[in-house]
Amino acid sequence: MIVMDEKMKTIIEQLVTELNFKKFQIQQVLQLTQEGNTVPFIARYRKEMTGSLDEVQIRDILERSAYLENMANRKEEVLRIIAEQGKMTPELEGQIKRASKLQEIEDLYRPYKQKRRTKATAAKEKGLEPLADWLLTAGRGDIQAKASEFVSEEKEVHSAADALAGAKDIIAEHISDDAGLRKWIRNETFRNGRLESSVKYQEKDEKNVYEMYYSYEEAVNKAAPHRILALNRGEKEDILRVSVRAESGSILKHIESKIIKAPGSPVEPYLKEAVEDAYKRLIQPSIEREIRKELTEKAEDRAIHIFSENLRNLLLQPPLKGKTVLGVDPAFRTGCKLAVINETGKVLEIGVIYPHPPVNKKEEARSRLKKILAENAVGLIAIGNGTASRETEQFVADTLKELQQDISYIIVNEAGASVYSASEAAREEFPGYQVEERSAVSIARRLQDPLAELVKIDPKSVGVGQYQHDVSQKKLADSLTFVVETAVNSVGVNVNTASAAILQYVSGLSKTVALNIVKKRDEEGKFVSRSDLKNIPRLGSKTYEQAIGFLRIPDGTQPLDATGIHPENYAAVTKLLKSMGFTSKDLGTSELRANLDVLEIPRTAQELEMGEITLKDIIDSLKRPGRDPRDELPKPLLKQGVLKLADLHEGMELQGTIRNVVDFGAFVDIGVKQDGLVHISKLSKGFVKHPLDIVSVGDVVTVWVDGVDTKKQRVALSMVGPHA
Repeated sequence: MIVMDEKMKTIIEQLVTELNFKKFQIQQVLQLTQEGNTVPFIARYRKEMTGSLDEVQIRDILERSAYLENMANRKEEVLRIIAEQGKMTPELEGQIKRASKLQEIEDLYRPYKQKRRTKATAAKEKGLEPLADWLLTAGRGDIQAKASEFVSEEKEVHSAADALAGAKDIIAEHISDDAGLRKWIRNETFRNGRLESSVKYQEKDEKNVYEMYYSYEEAVNKAAPHRILALNRGEKEDILRVSVRAESGSILKHIESKIIKAPGSPVEPYLKEAVEDAYKRLIQPSIEREIRKELTEKAEDRAIHIFSENLRNLLLQPPLKGKTVLGVDPAFRTGCKLAVINETGKVLEIGVIYPHPPVNKKEEARSRLKKILAENAVGLIAIGNGTASRETEQFVADTLKELQQDISYIIVNEAGASVYSASEAAREEFPGYQVEERSAVSIARRLQDPLAELVKIDPKSVGVGQYQHDVSQKKLADSLTFVVETAVNSVGVNVNTASAAILQYVSGLSKTVALNIVKKRDEEGKFVSRSDLKNIPRLGSKTYEQAIGFLRIPDGTQPLDATGIHPENYAAVTKLLKSMGFTSKDLGTSELRANLDVLEIPRTAQELEMGEITLKDIIDSLKRPGRDPRDELPKPLLKQGVLKLADLHEGMELQGTIRNVVDFGAFVDIGVKQDGLVHISKLSKGFVKHPLDIVSVGDVVTVWVDGVDTKKQRVALSMVGPHA
């Protein structure tokens, strides 16, 4: 069982409050994880224990739990260090224990932290701390006379002015170390501060990318995440100066009200000078760094969330099965590389044509294309959306008009295809092919099974986000890996056709085990039973338990192996089928479906000694044994004609495919050279908090042309009708 010490009890109570889950759900997730279970396994096969929490909810619990545990450990460390210094008080101990953020703990620890040598340190070494205390308590008497008491040539305090200057340095640091003041100033700056930018070296901004930020300001608490990341990038490229400006007058007054005990007394001017120095030299730069760090972290989290959602939708695009596909990797000078693959993804033919300048063998290319389409009975053409894409689309569309065959084409997002094509994995898969030929194969296969092909590529190279190079690369990689894992495990994997690239994302499987599975398959032929996988090197009993439900074997010796039913439930399923007069060979038949439809769930679950949720999942798998959740999604938009920018006019109605979703809107492929932008304000008639609430990558949408800028090659679109 999970160790329930006081620290863990506190963490669980906090998780219950913060995440709005029941206590048993949080305890079970932490317990199951501690026992070595993966997130996909817990979400799919331990629903009774967690109350049907999904992968995202489980991950939220684990991430927040890790943060709270880290914070609890930091509290213990800070309490120990301060106690060892002999400076702990009951009040301070209570404040540290009640702190709800790491920043609050660090603020409270600040006065006791080992500091590098500061002005205040030097002043204390000169014995000026009593003078500082005297000023702070509005000491009575002649200030100059009091200060003169601390003059010492030996300590290099040459005058009363030197003594007062040192005392003010001590007071300034004392103010800066006050946790309550820092918290108030941070909140005040966040509430009423302004984020400002100005141009630093305009000549470095050759394309005027940052022009809108040359003289820009907005409220700190209203700054949109994508603007934060844009400002950060402009600053990093040495084009912009970026700062946070707060209303210093009100902040200084607040500090003075806390520090000056006797307004109007002779010490007031000295304390005011110390307050101003504390704020401008010590507090303000530090608070600015903290606020910008917080803004950046929030902006990064948003950017990573958007990228993750876009990637999830891209990975789960419905496969176009049962068609021979021609993949085209377009180019001008080096020609368009062609790859024909059959319905199982096997390469039938490779070639190259030169329909564009500078080679310009258009008629020869047209003749070759017609021949390839006819000889291979191609049903669909996939054209990459890179360089020369639209010119190639025009060429293909014109060629198709001359044919009697019913062939459509589609533009495929080829982001990352070149990365894959040049990779070691691609060289191993197609050792005799050129990079561009591998790319053409990848483009065709992306259409047949987007998930199986896209997992071969580093998720960061898929190109469906914003500012992905400006965020924490570790956080991004962790989030994208999680997305790929959940996508792969939600669909399931045919263990007899899967590449090592997709197998390594299966619950519990490492890259080594994935390679061992492929090696065993290559050496001994197809697996006929899930139990065959127990013989794979490095695939132990725990790994088998975690992975096996997500690994499918169609046409094996055990029909249940083709479903998402876990082998731990085979005995119960066999008993269930037998009670109705069926066997596992009857899976998916209308007779079995009819019997399952009238099954009494509560009674049957009790008889089989399993939970009702698990039984419902099993029944679903028995009704539709080969179900692919992607098949229920709308199919991609196929095309037979092409548009030019000049063909567009305001109010024109079109259908398009969402290619990318960002903070400020969505980019839509409407068949012209550039994707059009639907601004967030044009996504719906009602208020839209974020574009992801309305659209997803891969959605086919109806749009209207809102405006065309031929000079900048931009198209503005609307999803709420013309002139809305």
